[in-house]
Amino acid sequence: MCIYLYIATAIGLFIATQTDGQWNVVEHTLKDHSLTSIAVTGGVVLAGTRDGIWRSADNGRTWTESNRNHAIRYVRWMASSATPSAAILVGTEPAGIFISRDGGVTWNPNPEVSVLRDRHSWFLPYSPNAGCVRGFAIAESGPKRDRVYAAVEVGGVLVSDDSGDTWKLVEGSDGKPDLNRDLGTMIHPDVHSISVHPTSSDIVTAATGGGLYRSIDGGRTWNNLYDCYIRAMWVDPNDAQHIIAGPADGVSRNGRIEESFDGGRNWKPASEGMNVPWPRHMVERFVQVGEHLFAILSNGELRLKPFKEVRWQRVLPEIAQIKAIAAGS
Repeated sequence: MCIYLYIATAIGLFIATQTDGQWNVVEHTLKDHSLTSIAVTGGVVLAGTRDGIWRSADNGRTWTESNRNHAIRYVRWMASSATPSAAILVGTEPAGIFISRDGGVTWNPNPEVSVLRDRHSWFLPYSPNAGCVRGFAIAESGPKRDRVYAAVEVGGVLVSDDSGDTWKLVEGSDGKPDLNRDLGTMIHPDVHSISVHPTSSDIVTAATGGGLYRSIDGGRTWNNLYDCYIRAMWVDPNDAQHIIAGPADGVSRNGRIEESFDGGRNWKPASEGMNVPWPRHMVERFVQVGEHLFAILSNGELRLKPFKEVRWQRVLPEIAQIKAIAAGS
């Protein structure tokens, strides 16, 4: 079976396939659009931009705008569910969540998110807009397989127990965007990305501006695993204690990759093959594709490491300004 890698960039969408262990570009489309995110589900490719969503049902050969009921056009992140509910989720700037259950043809807004946004005065340090939703984590196994978490910058963590139809703050996130206070067992409100472990919908890990956090009770209480600035982490689906993280000493300052095998108690360097620390960039996202882990860097480069190896390599160096990737077949 052929695996396609869909690569969202500031200069359109690239599609690559793998031959003899090498990724090669087979298509460059949406060339006039600066993409922010990408989602692939059920034979449909959805590309997010600052001005709405583009949809293709023929693997990127033709595209149509798909913004029916999508009132906030700036898309920050997209995610799709493999559960029978088949939800496609979109996070926006200012902070909002939209959901589609017809393959991205139409969208339904979640009004409770905008209520929380306005009530708590969510914000962004680099934009005049009221916060953004920049990550989703979908629990696709266990008794709570309809649970979804969302990462809000700057606002906290949201949860839905009906596959994205309705949302509320988790108990350990009060929605207040104040960064300078004693959080106790609450999570830092500057949340960049989030992950839920396939063995339990209660094991949640989040990368924030105040550190790497984990909850083992569905977001009621949180523990800071790493005191740093961080945007990206990957949790081994076979072992929740095994974490790969992309910490930095500040925003895009001295970025690197580190690894823990004991749930974040101890960390060791895991950047072999790269000249770290990077003085002016860091890991933006980790994405697992089969038995490989991709790292998207904030300078737009793409790195790859097979799970059984320790060395990272740069892939598809001819593509610049990479923002997000997704895999499909």
